[in-house]
Amino acid sequence: MSESIELSDNTILADLNPADPKLFSAEKILPYFKQMRAEQPVHYCKDSPYGPFWSVTRYNDIMAVDKDYEQFSSDAHFGGIMIDDDIVGDPNSDFFVKSFITMDPPEHGPQRKAVSKIVAPASLNSFEGLIRERTTTLLDSLPVGEEFDWVDTVAIELTTMMLATLFDFPFEDRRKLTRWSDVTTAEADSPIVGSQEQRISELMECLEYFKRLKQERRNGPPNLDLVTMLAQDAVTADQPDSQFLGNLMLLIVGGNDTTRNTMSGSINAFHQYPEQLDLLRAKPELLNNMVSEVVRWQTPLSHMRRTVTVDTNIGAQPVKKGDKVVMWYYSGNRDESVFDNADALDITRPNARATISFGFGLHRCLGMRLAEMQMRVLWQEILSRWQRIEITGDVERVESNFVNGYAKMPVRIVA
Repeated sequence: MSESIELSDNTILADLNPADPKLFSAEKILPYFKQMRAEQPVHYCKDSPYGPFWSVTRYNDIMAVDKDYEQFSSDAHFGGIMIDDDIVGDPNSDFFVKSFITMDPPEHGPQRKAVSKIVAPASLNSFEGLIRERTTTLLDSLPVGEEFDWVDTVAIELTTMMLATLFDFPFEDRRKLTRWSDVTTAEADSPIVGSQEQRISELMECLEYFKRLKQERRNGPPNLDLVTMLAQDAVTADQPDSQFLGNLMLLIVGGNDTTRNTMSGSINAFHQYPEQLDLLRAKPELLNNMVSEVVRWQTPLSHMRRTVTVDTNIGAQPVKKGDKVVMWYYSGNRDESVFDNADALDITRPNARATISFGFGLHRCLGMRLAEMQMRVLWQEILSRWQRIEITGDVERVESNFVNGYAKMPVRIVA
């Protein structure tokens, strides 16, 4: 699905496919988003590898669509929440997955509630000590003064350890979770999977692995882990494989990509804005606001998609029933009408918490508080140890219009 359309710097919007993954990996998408917000805030792409679609680029329009589940559906039968329909598959084929994020009310609420206890305040408080212990152990093992890959050594490792804890997943197999997360969001012809058939094959392995865990825990103690919750809740205990796999894919990606790419994004942000790191050192009370600002600036997931259920309008633009609508969170977070000097990192930004990265309405990110906690603990421990972490070579971005992330980031710690 990632067939690239070559774009020059003077591409007119009528010819633009803003979902071209290469625009994201080459870090060329933001100027186009800026032009779209100014000239065509609800932009139509009539021809792309994903079919025709509307792009919503302004913050307030995105919020309006995100909150209106009746006119803008997330349902998997319409294609779900990503521009690439292959991710959920065809309802009439052997591969079709459905999770609570690709459901509308009334089906959505009870399924989300089945796992929501894991991020309740009491649960979050119980996780903080473990997160700090693992973070300190990992940071203390890093080679100060030598080059290493931040993405694999720190960001992936910390988030995968946390993900294994959330699922109570066999710790020695935890990197399977990273792989399954990458496979879930990869385009079918990407270097990650190569074909839709390979992606489906690996996701079936994921399903079989978790079905064994679910069966083992069905009648076990009511532990605070996601597999036990799905196995013992009346709503999800006997759900079909397509929904069990869908919820697994959602929880794995939600617990992995967002946090790991924000962790790497924070290194990139302070590399580009070193004066902001100096300010954070001088005023550590800005830490929580810094986390929100990095989440805004990075925007770890670039978009969410909806399908129009009735003829309606987005702003002044009419859209028709059945149309595909893509909310570009990455653009909304850079909307100058909401965030002053929006392209810059500013850890004193008064409305940093207004970030659109976690979504709005009933699909607002379930694990946002846990992700913020992991980032806060990481930077508390970094600040107590070192002067800075500098990027020493070319940063490799993920080729994706969904995951706004990093594949490699060579760094060196300055003590």
